[in-house]
Amino acid sequence: MAALPVYPWRLAPEGLATRRQLRARGLRPGGQDVAGQIERPRYRRGPLVAYLYEIDRAKPVRPMTPAKRAALAKANTARRTCPQCRRDVGYVIPAALGTCVPCAYPDDEQCAAYALLAGPTGHLSQSRSGPTPSKECSQHDRTQH
Repeated sequence: MAALPVYPWRLAPEGLATRRQLRARGLRPGGQDVAGQIERPRYRRGPLVAYLYEIDRAKPVRPMTPAKRAALAKANTARRTCPQCRRDVGYVIPAALGTCVPCAYPDDEQCAAYALLAGPTGHLSQSRSGPTPSKECSQHDRTQH
């Protein structure tokens, strides 16, 4: 097996692209082997590596079918639904909490008040003059317990 050609960051030859660059053009690698790699040096760590594929051999991205679109919508709804209170809270339930923020911190009055103001979707109305969550309540979204 031959070694892959390695190119410095931003100096890949014409005709080669990363997966992300292919996707931006509406293409996918389509089963072809990796044609090369780019390495971006990092301070005190190993380099970042991006694999390159030939643009000429890339295939078009498969279109989204209605069944797949429905399955993704159902999966995203399940990620936003609190298993405890069964509400669609409007954000992905943090894995560290396992429930929505008001269910995870029921004794926190500010979070509970924010949940009541936000309504069933978990979002406040679009008006700019409405109440906003306190720092303590919004910090619960980011804490890892």
